[in-house]
Amino acid sequence: MQDASSSRRWRWVRRALMWAVIVLGGLAFGLYGGYRYLLTTAWGPMFTLFADDHRGAHFQAMDRVFPSVPVRAGGETWPLEWALESIPETYEFRGEERAVEAFLERTETTTLLVLRGDTIVYEHYRADWSEASPATSWSVAKSVVSALVGIALEEGSIESLEEPVSRYVPKLAGSGYGDVPIRHLLTMSSGLDFDEGYDSNSSDVNRIFFRAFAFGEPMLDYYAALERRREPGTYNDYISSDTGVLAHVLAGATGMSPAEYLERRIWGPAGMEADAFWNTDRSGAEIGFCCLNAVARDWARFGLLYLNDGMARDRRILPEGWVARSVEPEGPHLEPGPNPLSHWTFGYGYKWWIPEDREDGEFTAIGVYGQYVYVNPQRSVVVVKTGTDPGFEHHDHESVALFRAIARSVGVPRDP
Repeated sequence: MQDASSSRRWRWVRRALMWAVIVLGGLAFGLYGGYRYLLTTAWGPMFTLFADDHRGAHFQAMDRVFPSVPVRAGGETWPLEWALESIPETYEFRGEERAVEAFLERTETTTLLVLRGDTIVYEHYRADWSEASPATSWSVAKSVVSALVGIALEEGSIESLEEPVSRYVPKLAGSGYGDVPIRHLLTMSSGLDFDEGYDSNSSDVNRIFFRAFAFGEPMLDYYAALERRREPGTYNDYISSDTGVLAHVLAGATGMSPAEYLERRIWGPAGMEADAFWNTDRSGAEIGFCCLNAVARDWARFGLLYLNDGMARDRRILPEGWVARSVEPEGPHLEPGPNPLSHWTFGYGYKWWIPEDREDGEFTAIGVYGQYVYVNPQRSVVVVKTGTDPGFEHHDHESVALFRAIARSVGVPRDP
């Protein structure tokens, strides 16, 4: 009797296990089928944006990943001359001689372009990229926002860098950002609590994208909910929300979207050769802390604008003196080197990085996955490097070492 009862229980268990396998298998098949279907929709690129086999394609076609608005070129193109040369085969980093080609391969470089003055001395595209590829900026866009703030300040749209954010973005009144001076947004010193951890799904920098595109929440709403962590102007903490808010300050001050203001004040007047585009959230507001997309030669022209103290040919684009203000630390917490008042060893200006052991007055814009616009004023050199580097967080110092070697090789001292 006991054996019969055990046999019945075992048959019941086997049936239950069989049905569990069928149900779970069906769910897995359904989920996989749903995922494969989503990949064929407008949502598809978002799921594969950072995948190893897709970054190279997505980073030159970000208008297929997120909504975007155009930044049109216009008028006479700012001409660049040609005098192609070789760049060094090696560079020194941490006392070791390393091969340039190996580093470019290791960092998944897609573009390397070098200007000496207004002359292209080196231009090479890799991994199916070309001179027509609109390279996404990631955080290099922050340096563009800084340029626009300088123009708005000169025009009087922004009265002073000491004005509070809420003066131009009333929605932020009473929030953690409300009384923060604009200056502290420029220098990443707002004191707001924002987690920039790229590797954590729960970090603010990842959640803001998820909530913006999965639920359609305007990024401005996310900024309004952030809380104060420390006193503004006392600590340099790299948080993208500072520049996101700054883009809204620009819109409120000028009455134009950042993309329109960029088009009217820089892209057209400076003579960029190709249309650009700026990705937006689903409310239509530019993602001010990233995602401006332009061809490499126009990124080089943007660097040349800073090399030339804001001049494009014989036309002033940026206010006189703005470049100098933008690339010098204006407080102890912004100084390069080991600094207890900063999150990192690079110094910081107005959205430009200042390497430690600075050479030739150099400064650089940096974006995740290996985007750079490096400017060496004393040697008249601009270097643009784009990439899809998954190890980007470990390669900024080495990239600067490479750029310095290039500048020493192809650069020429500028007239005093």
